[in-house]
Amino acid sequence: MKKSFLNSATPFVTEMVQAPTAGQAEIKIRNAIADGATAIGFQMSFLEKQYRTEETLTSIFSAAEDKPVYFTNYRSGLNEGTSDEELTDGLLFGLKCGAMLVDVMGDTFDPSPEELTTNENAITKQMKLIDEVHKKGGEVLMSSHVYEFRNAERVIKIALEQQRRGADIVKIVTGAQTQEEELKNLEICRLLKQELKVPFLFLSAGKYSYLHRTVGPALGVCMWLCFREYDEFTYPGPPLLSNVLKIKQGLKL
Repeated sequence: MKKSFLNSATPFVTEMVQAPTAGQAEIKIRNAIADGATAIGFQMSFLEKQYRTEETLTSIFSAAEDKPVYFTNYRSGLNEGTSDEELTDGLLFGLKCGAMLVDVMGDTFDPSPEELTTNENAITKQMKLIDEVHKKGGEVLMSSHVYEFRNAERVIKIALEQQRRGADIVKIVTGAQTQEEELKNLEICRLLKQELKVPFLFLSAGKYSYLHRTVGPALGVCMWLCFREYDEFTYPGPPLLSNVLKIKQGLKL
């Protein structure tokens, strides 16, 4: 029985795994769990295609032991040129191999600004995909990567639309290039907690994103996304796992 990402008493500490080979992925997963990660996020767009078999992916996910797996299959990296239909088939494949939570981009089937389509045909297809994931026992996170600051009204509007489409968790990534934007993002966390009926993952990128990414779970964000270490396959935005565990302890979460 796969562990759920929903109704957790405390925010998950999720190690994001970006690796080109199965062996590297398994090592990253095992090391992160040994150091205290409570969930694994696996990003398929980094995995070389010869490793994308049922046997290999199942083995990678089994390295997570009893920790739940969050699975993304974005258009970037080694997935460039892949159709959205193929990417969504990949999500269902990840679910079959042991993932619990799959990431459906908010502009799936219709690449759009703010990663949130307004095309009704695309929205209908997204909702059918979400229903299919649910019937297979999985959970859905819907994501919109904006990467620029948005005010509270706009963030809440995106979140409510993701919720309406059937997402179990909503995810929005905006930006913070000034301290003022960073503080506004922290206030938006509080407002999302008031407005939404589902868990949310609200993050930001940019010069002043670190406080948002580390303190957000104290204001309602459902998980931390982190790296055990920085290497050639990661980037310096998410905090390190060791720092997150100290912050979690300090916040008594």
